[in-house]
This record gives sequence, C-alpha cells and structure tokens, in this order.
Amino acid sequence: MPAALSDWPRARGAKAGRYNDSLSCNHFATLPAMASESNDSSREPLELGGSVWFQAGANTLGGASRIALLAAIGETGSITSAAKAVGMSYKGAWDAVDAMNNLAGEPLVVRLTGGKGGGGTTLTPRAQKLIDTFRAVEREHRRFLERAGAAIEGFATDWDLIGRIGVKTSARNQLYGTVSHITRGSINDEVSLMLPGGHTIVAVLTHESTEALGLAVGTAAFALIKASWVVLFVEDTGGAPLKLSARNQLRGVVQNVKRGAVNAEVSLALDGGAVVTAVVTNQSADSLGLAEGASAVAAFKASSVILGVKD
Repeated sequence: MPAALSDWPRARGAKAGRYNDSLSCNHFATLPAMASESNDSSREPLELGGSVWFQAGANTLGGASRIALLAAIGETGSITSAAKAVGMSYKGAWDAVDAMNNLAGEPLVVRLTGGKGGGGTTLTPRAQKLIDTFRAVEREHRRFLERAGAAIEGFATDWDLIGRIGVKTSARNQLYGTVSHITRGSINDEVSLMLPGGHTIVAVLTHESTEALGLAVGTAAFALIKASWVVLFVEDTGGAPLKLSARNQLRGVVQNVKRGAVNAEVSLALDGGAVVTAVVTNQSADSLGLAEGASAVAAFKASSVILGVKD
C-alpha cells in the first residue's frame, strides 16, 4: 500500500496458478463486516483483491481486455465493431489479435474474405474454448475472494497493520495516530495527531497538503520525524514545564542507548508503546545522565514533522 506524504511527492492482488494458456481478470470482494476501524468515514470499504491469468510458456497471452475483445469479435463478427465495443482502436485490436494468435501457437481469430456477407472476422473453436474457460475461472475466482473475505476475522484491522509496517522511509521515527484537531490558515495549517498513549504531536503543513492528504478530524495518519531533528532534555526534580520554542515535547523513559565513536542513539519509550529515537553526542548523553530507565523528554519543532496517510 502506497503512502501519501505532506509536502513530499505523493509517494492491490494475489497470484493464481498457471495454466496452459493465458488470460487475466481482476476481482475485488468488499468486506462489509470488516470496515476499517478508523473513524475516517470518508474512506471507502476495504476490499480483498486478486488477479488470475493463464500463460503459454513464459509469455502472457493477454489480460481481461483481450479476452473481452475475443468475445466481442465472436458476438459481432467484425473487428471494427469489436474494437469499438471494448474501447480499442482498429489497429490496436488487430495488433492484439496478432499477438494472441502468435502466442497461442494456433489461430484464435481468422479473417474471412469475400462471400455473401463481404467477409468478416470469426473465432476458432480454440478461441471460444478459451473464453469459456476464462469465464468459468472468473466465476470461481470471485467466489474464492468472497469466501476468503468472509472467513478472515478481523481482516481489516490486520491488513491496516500490514500496511503500516510496510511503509519504508529514511525517517527513523514513524508514529501512528488519529487527527484530533486542525487549525486552518490561509497558507499553513496546524494539525494535531493523537497517539495511542495519549501523547499529541503537532505538525505544520501547507493548506494544500492538508487537502491533498484528505486530513480531517478522525483520519488515521502517521508522523515521520528524523532522529537528527529530535532534541532530548531532562527535567529538573520539580518537574516544571520546559520553556522551549519546540511545540512537541514527549515525555518517556530511556529504553536503550547505543553508542558510537562520537554519537549515541537514544530510544525513548512513550506511554502506549511508541518509541522515539534521537541522535545526540556521547558527551550530551553523559551530561544528561541518559541511561536505561532514566526519564527524559523528546522535543522537536512542528515544522520538523512530516505527515502521511495510506493512499
């Protein structure tokens, strides 16, 4: 599942078996009882999708559009009429027919010349058998998807998680939550993202990006923050609020400190299970007393947060 990111360039099935010839169909089975648990009501119902195709050796004979072309030729007896029926150009239709004839190793479509009707185009028995086979597989494939969708309890929730963990970015910190508030401006918007543990992350992005991502209260989204943008602090014993220009201040407990020759990678565990990682110098780690179990605060600017949604 691709992801869409704020202020970054906007960044479905299952294979079936191989048979002697080749064709393709795509089906999607809606999962009505398993709609996404996100509060974003604007998103469409989750669907389970898949594709089926036949192959002739290593070559694919064609997809559903070519099978539709064959069926239209059989119904109309005219390559011109068939091309129009399936939305192909006349040349494109003949190119597709030639490719299918070559890949099948025997004629599927033959041109008739002369005669009482002035000629025309017809299918061979092999082509008609191919269409019948396709339609039978198509029916069974659709039934399979419907059964699979109904049988997998909690499919929507699991698939949503699979989509999350499949996101690949260079940003070390990837935090998931739900949009809790949006303050709109003429150029920039301020978007608040509520994390599972109760923490809130604030991001500033362009109004255009807010619209492009479809962000609204209740929308599921994720925040990307590079480790080098995170600054760590240790509160005094009185616990007085830190006076910082950084809008985001997340309190947690040091989970791990990984030292290098110059810098240390410090991971801070937050309530709810999220982890924020920062890169600081070894000297800073020592002066702050950053060790496993110590309390600390991760701070970063709202402008350093990149928001994304699953596309």
